[in-house]
Amino acid sequence: MSAAASTEVVAQALSEEVDASSSRESATMNTGRRYTTLELLERLVAFDTESSKSNIALIDFVAGYLDGWGVPYVRVPNAAGDKQAIFATLGPMIDGGVVLSGHTDVVPVTGQAWTSDPFVLRIADGRAYGRGSVDMKGFDALALGLVPQAVATDLKRPIHILLSYDEEISCLGVLDTIARFGIDLPRPGAVIVGEPTGLEVADAHKSVVTYDTVVHGHEAHSSKPSLGANAVTAAADLVSELNRIADAMIERGDASGRFDPPATTVHVGVIQGGTARNILAKTCAFHWEFRGLPDLDMAEIPRLFAEATDRIVANRLNRYGDYGHIETEEEVSVPGLAPDPGSEAETLALRLAGRNRTISVSYATEAGRFQQAGLPTVVCGPGSIDQAHQPDEFITLAELERGEAFMKRLLAECAA
Repeated sequence: MSAAASTEVVAQALSEEVDASSSRESATMNTGRRYTTLELLERLVAFDTESSKSNIALIDFVAGYLDGWGVPYVRVPNAAGDKQAIFATLGPMIDGGVVLSGHTDVVPVTGQAWTSDPFVLRIADGRAYGRGSVDMKGFDALALGLVPQAVATDLKRPIHILLSYDEEISCLGVLDTIARFGIDLPRPGAVIVGEPTGLEVADAHKSVVTYDTVVHGHEAHSSKPSLGANAVTAAADLVSELNRIADAMIERGDASGRFDPPATTVHVGVIQGGTARNILAKTCAFHWEFRGLPDLDMAEIPRLFAEATDRIVANRLNRYGDYGHIETEEEVSVPGLAPDPGSEAETLALRLAGRNRTISVSYATEAGRFQQAGLPTVVCGPGSIDQAHQPDEFITLAELERGEAFMKRLLAECAA
């Protein structure tokens, strides 16, 4: 079969509106608008939900879709009121259900060389192209696509759909919803975060903590270094210290042997400072991060950096007088996901995905937030992280089809 013919076959399979069970719905049951997975993905991609922008138009669409099927939900706004999460329940309103967790925000397209409009879904060569197609509106579309069949099914165990905001910048957009579990929202028994893993089950990922450091010196003519303090030189010393910490982490390695790269990583991404070659720099700022293995003591790297800061202030900035100081602020801290062998989330996801082992991933997700709240959590979703954040981001139609099968198996599990 040719590639074009194969694409047509897969696209046709994805375009079937209902399966046999949904066609036997009772005439008295709520019946809303039906969408195929691709139609839902097309709708979701069309909303420009870059993290710097509001996602409310997308949430309005989802809420309207759920209303049509009589599905109860709550909208959870952020403090500014310009973004919302939505939490919907399919089946009984009881504890112990399964959360399908996705995020609605996407990374920017500015400066990327897209070959087509990133907010118009394009189907070609067995792929669906568009910003967020794999990270992670493809999973969102699959979860929402469950609604018509779930409404027609006598679920014994609830399936919850949680769509958040600000995952790409902080993973904070789920916290207000998590805080309501067991209070005015059912407390789930398992969480599946649908980030792209090729539908393998990830039970562990690294943490990520980001920092902004500003070195304050004192301007003077470069021919008279004793009359000031050079912030750029002090910043360079600090970056060198971070490189030494990074080397030590690489030397320590990964005892579990599960991560790639096999170590906690430390990285300086941006540095800016100084005004002219012949002026001791007044300020120099740099932005850095570390991505820690799950067993890392999260206080270790900040402590080592603080010790280095004290030495550099004393020996570099204030060598000739009380000229300088250094300020460091934590910007984002996303917890890692630690393995939880035999957890309800792990065993369920392995069954649904047809896998017999788990994997680890090096990127951070909202899964660590759920685990911190005591909820068994894994990461499992369609597509490859290699396509995320790229120009011409895509998810394959075959992966979406596999995702549909995953969702149907979940529906059967929760109806048993």
